[in-house]
Amino acid sequence: MKKIEAIIRPEKLEAVRTALIKAGCNGLMLTEIEGHGRQKGMVQQWRGEKYKIELLPKIKIEIVVSDKEAERIIKTIIENAKTGEIGDGKIFIYNIEEAIRIRTEEKGDSAL
Repeated sequence: MKKIEAIIRPEKLEAVRTALIKAGCNGLMLTEIEGHGRQKGMVQQWRGEKYKIELLPKIKIEIVVSDKEAERIIKTIIENAKTGEIGDGKIFIYNIEEAIRIRTEEKGDSAL
């Protein structure tokens, strides 16, 4: 099993979520976060004054899938989150040792 953690732009959330549902993703977790990558924030101007925003709003999506589904889900996220501009985000993939559904005590892929 794999845990896929994707950091994306907030404005891409609905497109990514809709595409994941169509791709057969059974469940996901969303967290609103703030951070920065290489761009180190951004400079904006308001009433003639420039100011720097250090931390930008992002969305973190966490999904656990079977090994055979991982590549398809990753491609779906990339296709729907990519703008080609700096700040599109990142995807991290982790190995999951075990998953257990509390209600039924199912283990492994059937618990997903």
